Amino acid sequence: MDAPRLGIGIISAGKVGVVLGAALAASGHRITGVHAVSETSRERADALLPGVQILDPAEILRRSELVIFAVPDDVLGELVQGLAAGGHFVTGQLVAHTAGRYGIGILEPAIAAGAFGLAIHPAMTFTGMSMDLHRLTDCVFAVTADEIMLPVAQALVVEMRGEPVVIAEQDRVSYHAALAHAANHLNTITAQSADMLRRIGVEDPSATLRALMSASLDNALRSGALALTGPVARGDVGTVQAHLTSMAKDQQDTQDSYRSLSRATAMRAAALGRISQATLQELLQVLE
Repeated sequence: MDAPRLGIGIISAGKVGVVLGAALAASGHRITGVHAVSETSRERADALLPGVQILDPAEILRRSELVIFAVPDDVLGELVQGLAAGGHFVTGQLVAHTAGRYGIGILEPAIAAGAFGLAIHPAMTFTGMSMDLHRLTDCVFAVTADEIMLPVAQALVVEMRGEPVVIAEQDRVSYHAALAHAANHLNTITAQSADMLRRIGVEDPSATLRALMSASLDNALRSGALALTGPVARGDVGTVQAHLTSMAKDQQDTQDSYRSLSRATAMRAAALGRISQATLQELLQVLE
């Protein structure tokens, strides 16, 4: 027998909210309304959720069996608290959020009003366009809920063609930090490397970096520590010193990143037995 279809409200029409709403609509659920303030968010809602009414949060809560809060982390708590104070949550209602750093504790005002809390975070970056729907396939979602509601959270993820991974309430911040370190800092490193290439006259740094970075990321995800390569992993102190000398012409933040990450790489290489303790100390001295 088919699973019951839900009336789902989306607060708000950011890049994440409209995509998840569209994915759930595609699986047969009914989108009861979406909250959108700016012209950009209204256009986004119209593109991915055509025909869905633009409503205020209180009305969305009144009409919906499941409400998804897809808002910035720093406004989520205040928004939930305000709606709870206004008596807008309904007993038995499902209330989910998409914030990576929070579990269901942030939803306590809604839970106290009789709602059931779910934390569902897709481990993906979003454009807010239809291409994101295809990217959801096999995308990992971090799910957090109590024992009774956990199967519901997992089922919603599966309906969006994602892969649910359970994260304990107390581990949400560590989970989010890991993702931010991987995704956001990769962007910074890429930009710094591109700046270095532009400085020496490379017209299209992205073309130069693409194959190398794609292969490196793929190898690291497939093979873990075994994929570690490069002059630091080989203990090539002379090359590292030459790099640092040449980087004197680059921005200070680029030099700082290179030194910090090279130190971390050196210590990992030593722990793996790839370089000796003596070579490790030589590298660390050069990288001071």
